[in-house]
Amino acid sequence: MRSINLRFLVPFALALAAAAAAAAPNPAAVLKFDGGIGVDPLTAAGGVDVSNVVRGIGPGGRAWVIRKLDATVYSDASVVIRGKGLLFSSGEAIATRGPVTHVAATLACGAADATATKFTTGPVELGAAGHFTIRGPLLDGVNTAVLPATCENPQLLIRGFSPATGLPGGWFAAGIRDLDD
Repeated sequence: MRSINLRFLVPFALALAAAAAAAAPNPAAVLKFDGGIGVDPLTAAGGVDVSNVVRGIGPGGRAWVIRKLDATVYSDASVVIRGKGLLFSSGEAIATRGPVTHVAATLACGAADATATKFTTGPVELGAAGHFTIRGPLLDGVNTAVLPATCENPQLLIRGFSPATGLPGGWFAAGIRDLDD
């Protein structure tokens, strides 16, 4: 019986695995957001201030600003989102993140109301200067989301996240859709 020399088999197996990975198609970018708008917790409706609810999600308790936001949503429901300068824009905690230590992102597709289908990322740390990077899947609750063929009326919201409850909270910033591509 003839033995196989593993010195030659291991490099061959590694080369085969690398070729297979290179041949796998990269997911396509389906949505891009370039820039962001910080939340004002109140909005005027018929001359009366009401809570600034977007897609059924209430605002964070105070006004926020965001200096920079870039986000890409891919066909496999993964995202890369980078934010800078997500900070309070009023009150004694102005220009800080206050007690907020984590954020998550929610993508809403569908009607511009609470019936929109929502997909949310896991939480990431919000740095002291208001910087964050989210890389990973959008979830439909627990599992990686299956995005609709088209995301009608897309809205990306950056939300506070409570490590104590494990749940996302109010929204702090909204992405500005990049329609140039």
